Amino acid sequence: MSEIRSRNSLPYLIMSIVVAVSKHNRTVVAADTMGFYGYQKVPTDNSKATKVRPVGASLLAMTGWSVYDNIIEDYLSKSAKPPPLSNSREIFTFFTGLWRALHEQYPFVNDQSEHKDSPFGDLGSTFMIINSEGIFKISSDTNVSHFKKYYAIGSGCDYALGALYPMFENDDDPARLATTAVETAINFDAYCGGQIELYETEQ
Repeated sequence: MSEIRSRNSLPYLIMSIVVAVSKHNRTVVAADTMGFYGYQKVPTDNSKATKVRPVGASLLAMTGWSVYDNIIEDYLSKSAKPPPLSNSREIFTFFTGLWRALHEQYPFVNDQSEHKDSPFGDLGSTFMIINSEGIFKISSDTNVSHFKKYYAIGSGCDYALGALYPMFENDDDPARLATTAVETAINFDAYCGGQIELYETEQ
């Protein structure tokens, strides 16, 4: 017999939307604040899901399993100084180190694979690192991709990117671009909502 669980006992997810836009020597990150326990969304005046955290001179954004926020906070606390995250190689090194720690220090983490025919595991979440060097997406298999203009992660990313594409060349304000992209995702994606938080990286 399969286990019967209440909706409140389902894992907490922060699927949602995070958008980063870089233009005219400014890089702005916008994110919604909605979180979900399975099928139950959590009103943001009761519990706000923050999806962006500072790590040294960078911003680290994530969507997916919210327990990664606890894991990453704990993992970073074991180091005397923030990890270097200024380029693709340093970011890849950080996430492969995190992957190793997931197996050695956090035994409750399962080995996953999104595709059975893939030789790679699956973190089950997507991340972005944003800093003065650009916007870096970290896929669930730890592949690192570098973007110069903009990118989005989360369940609403298709809507956000669709909004950004025609706007980007016609608007010089990265904060307005990022905010509009997140607003578009909130309006069209069922798993986006709440208030919009804005962050800007140091140049």
